[in-house]
Amino acid sequence: METLNLIFMAIGLAMDAFAVSVCKGMGQSRMQWHNALKAGLFFGIFQTLMPLLGYWAGSRFEHLIEAADHWIAFGFLGFIGGKMIVESFRSDRPVDCSFGFRSMLILAIATSIDALAVGISLGFLQTDIVRAVILIGSVTFVLSFAGVKLGHVFGSRFSSKAELLGGIILVLIGVKIVLEHTGII
Repeated sequence: METLNLIFMAIGLAMDAFAVSVCKGMGQSRMQWHNALKAGLFFGIFQTLMPLLGYWAGSRFEHLIEAADHWIAFGFLGFIGGKMIVESFRSDRPVDCSFGFRSMLILAIATSIDALAVGISLGFLQTDIVRAVILIGSVTFVLSFAGVKLGHVFGSRFSSKAELLGGIILVLIGVKIVLEHTGII
């Protein structure tokens, strides 16, 4: 997978964590930089580990489903992106402003499940996983750190838009994979 696609994929995957970080930042009465660092580390580490785990699983089963791997990658990315798009329109989601270990752990796992599925897709596509996970983790760290600050400054106006953008990016990457495999582009 070329670098530009990996960058867009990393941004798309990071949007869930970014949206959660914005919400967390909204709950701070004053900016606390250690909380921004905590969000960046939790989300960045899990967004690094989950695609690695998914890649391992995907590469183990790749020989069984090689003929349909591009459709599977499209299905995973389309489903995850579609779910993110739908979730971006829900306004009834509760906001947990706690930066406690348990709260952050649960959110880090929840926001990185999509990265696990993307890792499976990366295994099918024979992607350089080290480069991919470093990029995904780094982008997530930066966006999550910044999200806490933006949430503190701007409030809730941007969290649903970030999730919508992330979902659109993932769906478009899935479409691009299928179009490349079929020779259309």
